Amino acid sequence: MKLRNILAALALTSGPALAQDEMVLLLDWFVNPDHGPIIVAQEKGYFAEQDLSVEVIAPADPSDPPKLVAAGKADLAISYQPQLHLQIHEGLPLQRVGTLVATPLNCLLALTDGPIASPADLAGKKVGFSVGGVEEAVLGAILTHHGLSLDDVELVNVNWSLSPSLMSGQVDAVIGAFRNFELNQMALEGHEGRCFNPESEGVPSYDELIYVADPKRMDPTLIARFLEATERAGAFIVNDPEEAWEIFAATDRELQTELNARAWGDTWPRFALHPAALDAGRYIRFEEFLVAQGVTDAQLDIGELAIDVTRGEKIE
Repeated sequence: MKLRNILAALALTSGPALAQDEMVLLLDWFVNPDHGPIIVAQEKGYFAEQDLSVEVIAPADPSDPPKLVAAGKADLAISYQPQLHLQIHEGLPLQRVGTLVATPLNCLLALTDGPIASPADLAGKKVGFSVGGVEEAVLGAILTHHGLSLDDVELVNVNWSLSPSLMSGQVDAVIGAFRNFELNQMALEGHEGRCFNPESEGVPSYDELIYVADPKRMDPTLIARFLEATERAGAFIVNDPEEAWEIFAATDRELQTELNARAWGDTWPRFALHPAALDAGRYIRFEEFLVAQGVTDAQLDIGELAIDVTRGEKIE
């Protein structure tokens, strides 16, 4: 499976093209184990059985996919629940229509043999980040949980160089690292990491990876068929994660690495078993969290944030 960026997409399609409805899905990043149900659904023919031809595109810039969906350039994008809240507050026409990874992956990451044994040890230290806004709010909540505030640390924008900046000593910890990826990446390079999980440190739990669509342009029935196919793939993965890994890795030699194999083992238990199902309370609680952290001024209604496409109507 060869990847291409936004300017050069690769259609991961199979089966006959007759009578198939076409869909364009923008990933959040290059293909990796986070995308297991999508790739397995493609390879097992589950999309084809739903009369879908799904074109999967890896972005050149991970911040682009939600914007491109909002601009009508794609049917779906993979994004992050925390980012969705901010994007809707900023006026982007987006809505959560499904869940891919149903637990947080983000963590506050430090070196096991370093000076940070607890977030309380971050006073006067440097913390790296890649995306402002939500990550600062999450870090702020973690620090508050330990009697500190953002004023007690020095924030350093390390772009997407999270684990390298930590291993090199540029920073003492990083926020925004994925516990299924950066931890394994560091271990393979001889550096053991320690994750402080936001949901255990005063931050409400949330869906890490979600599918978003433009509520005015989307076809709920089409999306429901897409989610049914990925639900079947998720069940296949849970029932036989080793065979599912072999199917996933066989699509591209570049996926056949020790890092991806380790990440797969840490990721597959977190895939949403019912991707269309909506936990409205989870979105309401995160809205309340953002208001409490001063990130947003007002709380959005659940119907503005998310939909259960299998119901064919917004959840009020």
